[in-house]
Amino acid sequence: MSGLASDGTITGLINKKDERLLIQAIRVLEYLYARASGSPPVMLAALADATTGNTKALSPGQGSLPTLVLRALATARGVPLEAGAEARRELWDAFDVIVDDLASRVLVLNLPAAGRGLGEWLTDAARYGTPFHVTLHQLVTLPVTVHLPLVYVCENPAVLRRAAGELGADSPPLICAEGRPSTAFHRLARLIVNGGGRLLYHGDFDWPGIDMTNQLIGRYGAEPWKMSAEDYLEGLRTEDDHVALSGKARNTSWDPRLSNAMQEHQAAVYEEGVADALLADWGDQL
Repeated sequence: MSGLASDGTITGLINKKDERLLIQAIRVLEYLYARASGSPPVMLAALADATTGNTKALSPGQGSLPTLVLRALATARGVPLEAGAEARRELWDAFDVIVDDLASRVLVLNLPAAGRGLGEWLTDAARYGTPFHVTLHQLVTLPVTVHLPLVYVCENPAVLRRAAGELGADSPPLICAEGRPSTAFHRLARLIVNGGGRLLYHGDFDWPGIDMTNQLIGRYGAEPWKMSAEDYLEGLRTEDDHVALSGKARNTSWDPRLSNAMQEHQAAVYEEGVADALLADWGDQL
């Protein structure tokens, strides 16, 4: 370890391979932070090419560079670097870097929007009460604005499908997380909240579902809907086949009794099993 050279650079502390890796990571970060506010999103391959000369250098499985850059971006946001492709896509998206704008999508029902192209398609789909898949590519290339006072969020596509089949165009605006929210989901949720809308969320009564509820509350101020201890216990009474809870117990700050009840009964209640109650509530609003 030789310390600092006469020109102030670090020498002997890292090998040439690590030095090259750090230089590339710094170039990527400098590129991202130098972009003007409001600049259009950049594709991951274009970012990699501009900073390393290799379009695949920041792709998953391409050595340590992607993880090093993502760790720095997570630190900048004050969050841990989570495992999983969708979590990493979401982190890139937070810095307007698009990983795969066609694979990431969100399922919606009756969500009219303003804007050419996508806005027109969403509005037409809402007119007919038909479900519509929105890709991240569409949200990026065909910008929309959403001005709805209230949008419901469900976790499972089966619930949205029933709303479309039984309520059609009379169903309230609904977006679906489809298990784990995608980057497209998060981008659309931000558009709704930025347009003055409130998100009302319902998901599975299991620990991953509760964790997702907490995340949506923290990120968007979402309001749990029909997610009380009473709703859970009613679901237990109406469902015959119960699946045991697994995973780490989570707090339910909106109703502490819910977490207590779930830990007491140690049984999950899935959203599809209480869909009748959800549809009845929406039907009462007609």
